[in-house]
Amino acid sequence: MSFSIKKILKVTLPLILGGFLVWYSLSKISIATLISYFKDANYWWISLGLFFGVLSHLSRAYRWKFMLEPIGYKPKFGNSVLAVLVGYLVNLAIPRAGEVSRAAVLANYENVPFEKGFGTIVAERIADLIMMFSIIIITLFVQFDFIYDLLIKNFNPTKIILIIVGLIAVFYLFTSFIKKAKSRMALKIKTFFQGLVVGVTSIFKMKNKWAFIFHTVFIWLMYILMFWATIPAINGLEVPLGGILIGFIAGGFSIAATNGGVGLYPIAVAGALALFGVPEEPATAFGWIMWTAQTAMIIIFGGLSFIFLPIYNKNK
Repeated sequence: MSFSIKKILKVTLPLILGGFLVWYSLSKISIATLISYFKDANYWWISLGLFFGVLSHLSRAYRWKFMLEPIGYKPKFGNSVLAVLVGYLVNLAIPRAGEVSRAAVLANYENVPFEKGFGTIVAERIADLIMMFSIIIITLFVQFDFIYDLLIKNFNPTKIILIIVGLIAVFYLFTSFIKKAKSRMALKIKTFFQGLVVGVTSIFKMKNKWAFIFHTVFIWLMYILMFWATIPAINGLEVPLGGILIGFIAGGFSIAATNGGVGLYPIAVAGALALFGVPEEPATAFGWIMWTAQTAMIIIFGGLSFIFLPIYNKNK
């Protein structure tokens, strides 16, 4: 398969998948009903949620400087903000391309070498991945009884134990094989995991590590608050703390799986909230309102950033 065909498929397949998921999600709720939910929604709460989202973007742009300063670069905060917003917008069209565009913006307007700027973004993503897993672990503790009962009802306890033991055994055999293997693929995997370790440890070696950690926690707290604040926008929708956390996690994975979670986000969130007895119709409507608000914010601010970048840097 030629490179151009692969490139086309990489862009078109997620869009086709997203289109199918949109159709599937809308099969669960009529368009007329969904429109009525949008009309009746409390946009004050939606605006509050978007405010938390804006704070997370500003914090992410500010956090970036802690990664760039040790390698000798101090970009303008304005350019960092614009680069982050452009990156989010690009990710809607081409998954993971936003990280490339972020590094390209700083290379163009702040003379930060592309490979160095991109390296700092990879290290950031590792920190974000750690935060995501931390939220999952916290959710497991907060909702341990609920999750345990759910597993017991749907799976035989013996099977659960065998699956856990099997996963541990597979992980041990896999790591042992990678350490000893000499093939090109094995070496690539080994290098990847070594890079992850280096990226994580570099965070604790930086000069302003506590400020970096604070902003990392703050960013993800704002994400959760954005999710929480949008719930009251649906009249009568009540979701317990566990539902908020699990719904947030499900939505987060859906965004990573497709272009900005198109189609999949409402399905994932509705499925998570259904575990807590939330009716399917308002849960699906909430998922669509939440996704639409986030996406509209990214499109508007990202589009304005594209336009404003050359104006802000008119001397370059």
